Amino acid sequence: MVLTRIAVTGAVGRMGKMLIEAVTLSSEAELTAAIVLPGSSLVGTDAGELAGLGANGVKVCGDLAEVINDFDVLIDFTAPDATLANAALCAEYGKGIVVGTTGFTAEEEVALLGYQNVTSICKAANFSTGVNVCLNLLQKAAEILGDDYDVEIYEAHHRHKVDAPSGTALAMGQSVADGLDRDLKSVAVYGREGQTGARNKETIGFATVRGGDVVGDHTVMFLGDGERIEITHKATSRMSFARGAVRAAAWLSSKSTGLYEMRDVLGLK
Repeated sequence: MVLTRIAVTGAVGRMGKMLIEAVTLSSEAELTAAIVLPGSSLVGTDAGELAGLGANGVKVCGDLAEVINDFDVLIDFTAPDATLANAALCAEYGKGIVVGTTGFTAEEEVALLGYQNVTSICKAANFSTGVNVCLNLLQKAAEILGDDYDVEIYEAHHRHKVDAPSGTALAMGQSVADGLDRDLKSVAVYGREGQTGARNKETIGFATVRGGDVVGDHTVMFLGDGERIEITHKATSRMSFARGAVRAAAWLSSKSTGLYEMRDVLGLK
């Protein structure tokens, strides 16, 4: 079996270390490159030791271009500006990229997705298998329940998360909107304060909580008269995201171009 050669960027971060561990545990992939910020004191250290796994012989570097020929697929869970620069380099050299970064502006999103014509991209708000099953359940529930139920989405994350609502919450909102044939941008409400008046029937509301070390909690409520239905996903470890991303990278290695999401990888679409 030919293993997919994986590069992990943001290797010093919590998610980066988890990704290195997930690649190490995978039977489909091998870690061949690990990247940190240029000038980091960690450049040259062993990536396995950095992740607390013991030496694996992969030396951390500070420039993706230095290792561009050493991998098949890059996994990137960093920040929008860094991901865009990395995607441009991957597109130039025909390398696949798995994108778990969230918080892109509309313009950045367009720029990123523009590379799908020259390389393969797998982009998802959440790479956990459970979350992606929930996305399918949410769309189906919305189709069945229709306009008789109000929809509210609650999400909670750790104090360090910089974007809100979470990308997963937005993806859940989009699944509901698709099921209801609504334009999420037109009906989403991201906060309420003061005399807001009665609830607009088509609204899809979002509530955001930040604090502690919460990995990720998401609940979508369908609220009707006399009953409510809740679909909830709670992550207790980032490993569920990391394993999914590695699975996506191995799957993506056989694709030369195109834009995919985790539901393509799982065969849920």
